[in-house]
Amino acid sequence: MTFLFLFLATAIVFLVIDAIALTTVMKPLFTRHLGDAMRDSPMMAPAAVFYTAYALALVWLVSMPALRADAPMQALVQGAVVGFMAYGTFEFTSMSIMRNWSWTMVATDTIWRTVLTGVSAWAGVVIVRALA
Repeated sequence: MTFLFLFLATAIVFLVIDAIALTTVMKPLFTRHLGDAMRDSPMMAPAAVFYTAYALALVWLVSMPALRADAPMQALVQGAVVGFMAYGTFEFTSMSIMRNWSWTMVATDTIWRTVLTGVSAWAGVVIVRALA
């Protein structure tokens, strides 16, 4: 049951904060560089699969061990590492193979998702500790 609560807390924090950033910062940035290659609205099924899998992996690899160790800061740091690796992989690979990708997109998205992943992992641990 703890895993489920930790997953829900982490996923909700991640999704709410990311939705704000996606609509206010990322979409305009990516649209400016990619133009017509951007969809008018995202395909929700692939997004749901990714976000669910990402949050599950984050909780399994980072948040549960940090919760067991009673170490929220461990979740913050290790979550940031996971975020950097996951989104860095996407961004740097895209930069290397996509024509209109820009260094601004790479830096903005990688930094944002590094911070977001760390904060979400940390917040999930803090929330579950507070409710336990």
